[in-house]
Amino acid sequence: MASTPHIAVLGGGSTGSGVARDLAMRGFDVTLVEQGNLTHGTTGRMHGLLHSGGRYAVSDQSSARECIEENRVLRDIAAHCVEETGGLFVKRPEDSEAYFREKLEGCEACGIPAEVLSGREARAMEPHLAEDIDRAIHVPDGAVDPFRLVVANAASAVEHGARVETHSEVTDLLVEDGQVVGVEVEHASGPGLRVHGTEGGREEIRADHVVNATGAWAGQIGDMAGVDIEVRPSKGVMTIMNVRQVDTVINRCRPKGDADIVVPHETTAILGTTDEEVSDPEDYPEEQWEVDMMIDTLSELIPMLEDARTIRSFWGVRPLYEPPDVGSEDPTDITRDFFLLNHDDRDDLPGMTSIVGGKFTTYRMMAEGISDHVCDRFGVDAACRTADVPLPGSEDFDVLRDYMDEFGLQSPIGRRSVERLGSRAEEVLDTDGPNPVVCNCEGVTRAEVQDAIEGSGSDLNAVRIRTRATMGNCQGGFCAHRLAGELEDSYGEPTVREAWDELLQERWKGQRHALWGQQLSQAMLNYALHATTQNRDRDPADADEPVDFAAFDAGPTGAVDGPTDGSAGDTGVATDGGRDGD
Repeated sequence: MASTPHIAVLGGGSTGSGVARDLAMRGFDVTLVEQGNLTHGTTGRMHGLLHSGGRYAVSDQSSARECIEENRVLRDIAAHCVEETGGLFVKRPEDSEAYFREKLEGCEACGIPAEVLSGREARAMEPHLAEDIDRAIHVPDGAVDPFRLVVANAASAVEHGARVETHSEVTDLLVEDGQVVGVEVEHASGPGLRVHGTEGGREEIRADHVVNATGAWAGQIGDMAGVDIEVRPSKGVMTIMNVRQVDTVINRCRPKGDADIVVPHETTAILGTTDEEVSDPEDYPEEQWEVDMMIDTLSELIPMLEDARTIRSFWGVRPLYEPPDVGSEDPTDITRDFFLLNHDDRDDLPGMTSIVGGKFTTYRMMAEGISDHVCDRFGVDAACRTADVPLPGSEDFDVLRDYMDEFGLQSPIGRRSVERLGSRAEEVLDTDGPNPVVCNCEGVTRAEVQDAIEGSGSDLNAVRIRTRATMGNCQGGFCAHRLAGELEDSYGEPTVREAWDELLQERWKGQRHALWGQQLSQAMLNYALHATTQNRDRDPADADEPVDFAAFDAGPTGAVDGPTDGSAGDTGVATDGGRDGD
C-alpha cells in the first residue's frame, strides 16, 4: 500500500492493548480507544490468576494447552507483573478420587508439570490449609497484576507510535457504502490525557480497519453496524481479604463449581468466583449471598478465612462466546477458547473484525492471531515479536537487585517499589527531591505517584491502577488526600478536588458487601476521615451559599444537617446483609 494502514482498536483491556502493541510493533498506525480507564471492563475485574492450564485440563484441553504455553511466555516478557506463586489443586475427603486422577492425567496430556503431594506435604507448603485435606496436585499457577500488565502493553504501543485514548466512548461506527471506515467517539475531556474540568467533545476517527476487542461489550459494537455478535456475558464475584492467608494459589480439585479458588495477590488474597449468565455487562445484581458463599465455602479449605476481615468485593463479567449452533444452557459448559469473527466473510461487512471469548492468560496469543489477520488483510509481511520482546519494566528485570541504599528507601518499601517498577526502577526512583511514602499499606512512594501522574493526567483512579495506591487495607482512608495533594503542583484546586472526590467514590463503591465486623469499623473510620476531618461531605469551598460557621459552634442542637441526596454525606452502611452473628 502507498501509505501506512491506520487501525482503530476498540477496547483497552488486555486483548485490546495487546493488539495495539502487536500492530504498532509491526509498523501499523494504531489508535486505541477505551471508554473508561485502561482495564475498565473485564480485565480490571478478575482474580489475577496466571493460569497453568490446570483448571481446564479435564474439561477443555485445547484451552489448557494454550494456557501453559502463554504462562511460560508471560513469565519471560512480563516478569515485573507476575509472581511465581505456584498452585495447588487440593482434595477434601468428600471430593472424587476419580476426578483427582482425571485432573492429573489431564495435566500430563496437556504438558502441564504436575506433582502429587500428600496432605501433610501440602500443609508444609501452606500451613493454613484444613487438616482434612488429604491430597493435592502442585502446578505452575501464578499471580499476575492485570493493571500493570495492560499499562505496560499500552506504554509499549505508544513507544512504537500508537495513539491511546482513554475515557473516550464509542458512540457510533462509521459505515459508508457498506464498509466500516472508522468510529465516532465522545471524549470525556478532549483528546490526550484525561484532565478534570477540561471540555470534551466528539471526534470522528477514520480508519482503514476497525478491530472490535471490547469483550463483553462486543455485541453492542456489532449492533452499531447491524451485525449480530453472540456474546454471552457471565458474571462472577471476587472478594478481597485483608491479608494473604496463603502464598500459593489454592484450587478445589473438583468439577466445575462456585467458590473454588484463592489467589494471593500483592498484600491480599482474592476469593472467587461464581459463573452466572447475565443479559447486560453493565447492569446486573450484586448480592450479599454471593460474598457470603465465597467465605463460607472456601473456609472449608482455609478455615482462618471464616474470621478474616473482608475489605471489598467486586464483580466481573466474562465475555463468553459460543457459536449459535451449540446452545449450551450452563455458562460453565461454554469453551474458554477465543474466536476471530471476520465480518467481511461472515456478514458481508468489510472493514471490521471482532475477537471474542478467550482468557486473560492467553491475551497475547489472541492479539497475535488478530494481528496476523490484519496483516493478511493489507498484504503486510511482518512477523509477531510480542512473545520475545519484554514489556516496558521487564527488560533485564531482576527483582533481587537492591535499590534500597542507592535511593534511600527502607525495606520492605524498596523491594515493593522495585517489584512494581521492574527495570524502570532506576529511571523512576532516581529523583533529586525527597521521596516519602504516600500510601503506607502498599508502600507507594512519591516518585512512583508522580511518574503515574505523568502518564494519566489528573485521573487518580488511573494513578491507582498504575501504582496500587489506595488499594490496601485502609482502602484510601489514610492516603487518598495525600494522593490528591500530589496533583497540586500541576493542576488547580478545582481539578484536584474533583479528582479526589472521584477517587473516594470509587473506593467506597466496592465496600458495601464487606460492611460487617472489623471492616465496618474501618469503613466508619474512613468516613470520619473523609467526611469530617477532610470536609468531603460539606466542604465550604464547594457551597453555593456561605456556610454559617456559628452553627458548628452551637453544639448538637444547632448541628448543620448533612446532605440528603445520598452523596458522600451518607454513611453508606449496609443494612441489607452481612455475616450472621456479627
